Amino acid sequence: MMHEDNVIGVLLGQIHELLQQFPKVLERRAAEIQASGKDPDLAAKLVKGADAMRDGGHIYLSWARHYASLSEGQAEAAEEADEADFGT
Repeated sequence: MMHEDNVIGVLLGQIHELLQQFPKVLERRAAEIQASGKDPDLAAKLVKGADAMRDGGHIYLSWARHYASLSEGQAEAAEEADEADFGT
């Protein structure tokens, strides 16, 4: 069985990857909808949703890293600002 610290690190990596991918997928879907001419309002909502998920994902990942640091007994690391890259 994997050591608990390793599990937390692996999960953080997976969370980070998924939070980066999700907004991009929403934007691609919005582009498909826009290109098809089906529902421009839905396409606009998906683009806004992608922005919201990118911002929200950044916040949640920062909190996840904070608690992961605390769980490892690294209170100092948990106090530092933790910036994730959620670029477009």
